[in-house]
Amino acid sequence: MLPHLQRFSLWLTRNPHSAEDLVQSCLEKALTGKKTLDNQQSLRPWLFSILYRQFIDGERRKRRFQRILSLFTGEENNVAASAEELLINDDMLLIFSQLPVEQRALLMLISVEGLSYKEAAQALDIPLGTVMSRLSRARKQLQQWDEGAPSPNALRRLK
Repeated sequence: MLPHLQRFSLWLTRNPHSAEDLVQSCLEKALTGKKTLDNQQSLRPWLFSILYRQFIDGERRKRRFQRILSLFTGEENNVAASAEELLINDDMLLIFSQLPVEQRALLMLISVEGLSYKEAAQALDIPLGTVMSRLSRARKQLQQWDEGAPSPNALRRLK
Protein backbone atom coordinates (compact mmCIF):
# COMPACT_ATOMS: atom_id res chain seq x y z
CA MET A 1 0.00 0.00 0.00
CA LEU A 2 2.94 2.35 0.61
CA PRO A 3 3.65 3.18 -3.08
CA HIS A 4 -0.04 3.91 -3.65
CA LEU A 5 -0.22 6.18 -0.63
CA GLN A 6 2.98 7.96 -1.66
CA ARG A 7 1.71 8.55 -5.20
CA PHE A 8 -1.65 9.87 -3.99
CA SER A 9 0.07 12.07 -1.43
CA LEU A 10 2.45 13.47 -4.05
CA TRP A 11 -0.44 14.44 -6.30
CA LEU A 12 -2.21 16.17 -3.42
CA THR A 13 0.77 18.08 -2.06
CA ARG A 14 2.82 18.52 -5.25
CA ASN A 15 5.95 18.43 -3.09
CA PRO A 16 7.98 15.25 -2.44
CA HIS A 17 8.99 16.23 1.09
CA SER A 18 5.47 17.21 2.10
CA ALA A 19 4.18 14.00 0.55
CA GLU A 20 6.57 11.90 2.66
CA ASP A 21 5.49 13.74 5.80
CA LEU A 22 1.82 13.25 4.92
CA VAL A 23 2.25 9.50 4.37
CA GLN A 24 4.15 9.20 7.64
CA SER A 25 1.45 11.00 9.60
CA CYS A 26 -1.20 8.88 7.86
CA LEU A 27 0.51 5.66 8.83
CA GLU A 28 1.06 6.88 12.37
CA LYS A 29 -2.62 7.70 12.69
CA ALA A 30 -3.59 4.36 11.15
CA LEU A 31 -1.39 2.39 13.52
CA THR A 32 -2.68 4.24 16.58
CA GLY A 33 -6.30 3.79 15.44
CA LYS A 34 -6.24 0.06 14.66
CA LYS A 35 -9.49 -0.43 16.59
CA THR A 36 -11.45 1.57 14.02
CA LEU A 37 -10.22 -0.72 11.23
CA ASP A 38 -12.37 -3.54 12.58
CA ASN A 39 -15.45 -1.54 11.60
CA GLN A 40 -14.10 -0.75 8.13
CA GLN A 41 -14.74 -3.03 5.15
CA SER A 42 -11.36 -2.66 3.51
CA LEU A 43 -7.89 -1.47 4.47
CA ARG A 44 -7.24 0.39 1.21
CA PRO A 45 -10.10 2.95 1.31
CA TRP A 46 -9.54 3.38 5.05
CA LEU A 47 -5.88 4.38 4.53
CA PHE A 48 -6.74 6.71 1.64
CA SER A 49 -9.41 8.28 3.82
CA ILE A 50 -6.93 8.94 6.62
CA LEU A 51 -4.40 10.37 4.16
CA TYR A 52 -6.94 12.69 2.51
CA ARG A 53 -8.26 13.94 5.85
CA GLN A 54 -4.72 14.59 7.10
CA PHE A 55 -4.08 16.61 3.92
CA ILE A 56 -7.27 18.66 4.30
CA ASP A 57 -6.52 19.36 7.97
CA GLY A 58 -2.99 20.50 7.07
CA GLU A 59 -4.30 22.82 4.33
CA ARG A 60 -6.77 24.37 6.76
CA ARG A 61 -4.01 24.91 9.31
CA LYS A 62 -1.78 26.48 6.65
CA ARG A 63 -4.51 28.89 5.52
CA ARG A 64 -5.31 29.82 9.10
CA PHE A 65 -1.62 30.49 9.82
CA GLN A 66 -1.30 32.64 6.68
CA ARG A 67 -4.33 34.73 7.71
CA ILE A 68 -2.89 35.26 11.19
CA LEU A 69 0.50 36.15 9.71
CA SER A 70 -1.11 38.64 7.33
CA LEU A 71 -2.63 40.44 10.33
CA PHE A 72 0.85 41.17 11.66
CA THR A 73 2.50 42.02 8.35
CA GLY A 74 -0.44 43.96 6.93
CA GLU A 75 -0.22 42.21 3.58
CA GLU A 76 -1.52 39.05 2.01
CA ASN A 77 1.03 36.26 1.58
CA ASN A 78 0.83 35.13 -2.00
CA VAL A 79 2.31 31.71 -2.45
CA ALA A 80 4.48 31.52 -5.56
CA ALA A 81 4.01 28.72 -8.03
CA SER A 82 6.09 25.68 -7.22
CA ALA A 83 9.08 24.76 -9.32
CA GLU A 84 7.30 21.60 -10.39
CA GLU A 85 4.48 23.62 -11.97
CA LEU A 86 6.96 25.82 -13.81
CA LEU A 87 8.85 22.86 -15.25
CA ILE A 88 5.96 20.63 -16.34
CA ASN A 89 6.12 20.19 -20.10
CA ASP A 90 3.22 17.87 -20.51
CA ASP A 91 0.07 19.91 -21.12
CA MET A 92 -2.26 17.29 -19.69
CA LEU A 93 -0.43 17.23 -16.36
CA LEU A 94 -0.61 21.01 -16.23
CA ILE A 95 -4.34 20.93 -16.91
CA PHE A 96 -4.81 18.16 -14.34
CA SER A 97 -3.02 20.23 -11.71
CA GLN A 98 -5.48 23.09 -12.25
CA LEU A 99 -8.46 21.00 -11.18
CA PRO A 100 -9.81 21.54 -7.66
CA VAL A 101 -8.32 19.27 -4.98
CA GLU A 102 -11.58 17.35 -4.54
CA GLN A 103 -11.73 16.49 -8.25
CA ARG A 104 -8.02 15.63 -8.45
CA ALA A 105 -8.38 13.34 -5.44
CA LEU A 106 -11.29 11.50 -7.01
CA LEU A 107 -9.55 11.09 -10.35
CA MET A 108 -6.44 9.74 -8.62
CA LEU A 109 -8.35 7.30 -6.42
CA ILE A 110 -10.58 5.95 -9.19
CA SER A 111 -8.47 6.21 -12.34
CA VAL A 112 -4.98 5.60 -10.98
CA GLU A 113 -5.46 3.65 -7.75
CA GLY A 114 -8.35 1.59 -9.13
CA LEU A 115 -10.81 2.11 -6.28
CA SER A 116 -14.49 1.61 -7.01
CA TYR A 117 -16.87 4.55 -6.72
CA LYS A 118 -18.15 3.12 -3.44
CA GLU A 119 -14.63 2.73 -2.00
CA ALA A 120 -13.73 6.27 -3.07
CA ALA A 121 -16.89 7.57 -1.42
CA GLN A 122 -15.91 5.78 1.79
CA ALA A 123 -12.33 7.03 1.59
CA LEU A 124 -13.35 10.68 1.15
CA ASP A 125 -16.43 10.38 3.39
CA ILE A 126 -18.82 11.76 0.78
CA PRO A 127 -22.04 10.35 -0.74
CA LEU A 128 -21.81 8.11 -3.80
CA GLY A 129 -23.78 10.62 -5.89
CA THR A 130 -21.26 13.34 -5.05
CA VAL A 131 -18.45 11.07 -6.23
CA MET A 132 -20.16 10.49 -9.56
CA SER A 133 -21.02 14.16 -10.14
CA ARG A 134 -17.54 15.44 -9.16
CA LEU A 135 -15.91 12.82 -11.33
CA SER A 136 -18.15 13.71 -14.25
CA ARG A 137 -17.39 17.43 -13.87
CA ALA A 138 -13.65 16.76 -13.60
CA ARG A 139 -13.59 14.59 -16.72
CA LYS A 140 -15.69 17.09 -18.64
CA GLN A 141 -13.41 19.96 -17.58
CA LEU A 142 -10.29 18.02 -18.60
CA GLN A 143 -11.82 17.27 -21.99
CA GLN A 144 -12.81 20.92 -22.55
CA TRP A 145 -9.39 22.22 -21.59
CA ASP A 146 -7.66 19.60 -23.70
CA GLU A 147 -9.79 19.97 -26.84
CA GLY A 148 -11.30 23.42 -26.75
CA ALA A 149 -8.76 25.72 -25.19
CA PRO A 150 -5.32 26.34 -26.63
CA SER A 151 -2.63 24.65 -24.62
CA PRO A 152 -0.96 26.91 -22.04
CA ASN A 153 2.40 28.23 -23.12
CA ALA A 154 5.22 27.00 -20.95
CA LEU A 155 7.60 29.74 -19.92
CA ARG A 156 11.29 29.05 -19.81
CA ARG A 157 13.62 30.58 -17.27
CA LEU A 158 16.73 32.14 -18.64
CA LYS A 159 19.52 33.01 -16.29
